[in-house]
Amino acid sequence: MAAPRTARRPDALTLEVVELIGAVVARYHEEYEEAAAGHALTGAQARLLSLLSLEPLPMRKLAQRLKCEPSNVTGIVDRLESRGLVERRPDPADRRVKLAAATPEGRRVVRSLQDSLRFAREPLAGLSEEERVALRDALRRMLRED
Repeated sequence: MAAPRTARRPDALTLEVVELIGAVVARYHEEYEEAAAGHALTGAQARLLSLLSLEPLPMRKLAQRLKCEPSNVTGIVDRLESRGLVERRPDPADRRVKLAAATPEGRRVVRSLQDSLRFAREPLAGLSEEERVALRDALRRMLRED
């Protein structure tokens, strides 16, 4: 029988990195919520609109990407649609499925949101390209995406 592994306390550097990541995430969310409110959007509405500005998606995929229930996505899409930021259209691959898509006005709002998010952009601009590549690669490894 294998001996049980005991959890080691993380070293001071690891704890500091975890705290810094938490601070970056908190500041990003705070700024994102403020930017969304500047367009009379909730954070969830802004995130959904941002996803749809990249490509039209069915409700089920939107729910998966936002990690929420499809019924919540339907309500968010309804509110954005009533403002002319999102439209529903048939999926060309399966006409029984409806896709949600950003309208031209919705894409304009997303660009404005992105332009107002200075928190990450300004500090990153102070890093060299080599430093940004190293940071990107380290984050990808942490997320196991490469």
